[in-house]
Amino acid sequence: MEQDRLTYSADGARLLRAALSRDQLNELEAILSPLPYDRAGLRLKGVDGLVPLLAPTGQIGSLAASVLGENCQPVRAILFDKTAETNWVVGWHQDRTIAVKERVAVEGFDTWSVKGGLLHVEPPPDLISRMVTLRVHLDPVPASNAPLLIAPGSHLLGRVPQAAIPDVVQRSGTLACLAEAGDIWLYASLILHASEAAQTPLHRRVLHVDFSADLLPGGLEWLGI
Repeated sequence: MEQDRLTYSADGARLLRAALSRDQLNELEAILSPLPYDRAGLRLKGVDGLVPLLAPTGQIGSLAASVLGENCQPVRAILFDKTAETNWVVGWHQDRTIAVKERVAVEGFDTWSVKGGLLHVEPPPDLISRMVTLRVHLDPVPASNAPLLIAPGSHLLGRVPQAAIPDVVQRSGTLACLAEAGDIWLYASLILHASEAAQTPLHRRVLHVDFSADLLPGGLEWLGI
């Protein structure tokens, strides 16, 4: 795996870009091929063949392990695809929830919800601040195909109030995460990000995976993949 295009920095943009080989990309596409691609976001659990790739020693998970250490684990996976029928816009926001196995009352974990049939909760922001997210691109993402937009360095501000987001984005600037098929972007999970509608709708399949090296407190357990 190529991994020298950008440097991950804990006090800066906190980005890293890598790329799968053609054989690795073909393997991933074969694993995901039975899944439906007609949904804006499909939360994944129990997909045969995906766990070894996302393990800390796997072809994809090793990228997260290079930042978080070998004790990290994939804690949530979502498959996105933008097409002419599912060409949505995502405003500027932070990812603030995690997927867990069961509801347990633990101080600091609140705002429970169910997304895609899976239980989610909002943890303390310092937990998400230690997480990273990988986006594995199965299709090319030029500027016209709705690349992920991020506000570099915004993860350093902790949880940003909704009303303050426009000002933070303006001060931070924006970066479009363009990609070729097989490219992987790694970024801090708490970073402000957004996505516009594709100008020329094509497939824009993205495997989104959150990683953490933390154990959850008080009997809470990561749902995992």
